[in-house]
Amino acid sequence: MTTPTPVVEDGQVTAGSSSRRGPRADRPRARRSFTPAQKQAYLDGYEAARAIGDGEGYLRREGLYSSLMSEWRRARDAGLLEGKSDGAPVGRPSAEQAEIARLKRELEVTRSKLATTETALDIMGKARELLASISKSEQERQDEQQRGPR
Repeated sequence: MTTPTPVVEDGQVTAGSSSRRGPRADRPRARRSFTPAQKQAYLDGYEAARAIGDGEGYLRREGLYSSLMSEWRRARDAGLLEGKSDGAPVGRPSAEQAEIARLKRELEVTRSKLATTETALDIMGKARELLASISKSEQERQDEQQRGPR
């Protein structure tokens, strides 16, 4: 067990650890702000990192929160990040913009499922043709055996 080491701050001696003073020991940090282009770049980087399983690591390295990514993704999907100048406020999507973004995401999911279903049906059709071909050749072989050698 370690005992706190006395620390001298502003001429006063206080109990504390000299090795670790905390994140706000100097002063509070200024709030960061991001341009729409930066938000889009962070979103792209985060989504690429998530694709390889390192989304949380990316957020830690960049000093960002997952709630920011969610908020920025909603804004991007609602079209609020497109065509904005660097100083322009982005704001939150209106109810209509949020609904449009939700429907766009739903449409993409539906299109993906449709493509998968079409591929599966194509494979099933080819498998059916193969089985019919095998069945036909087997039937021809049996008919030839019944007729006997010539």
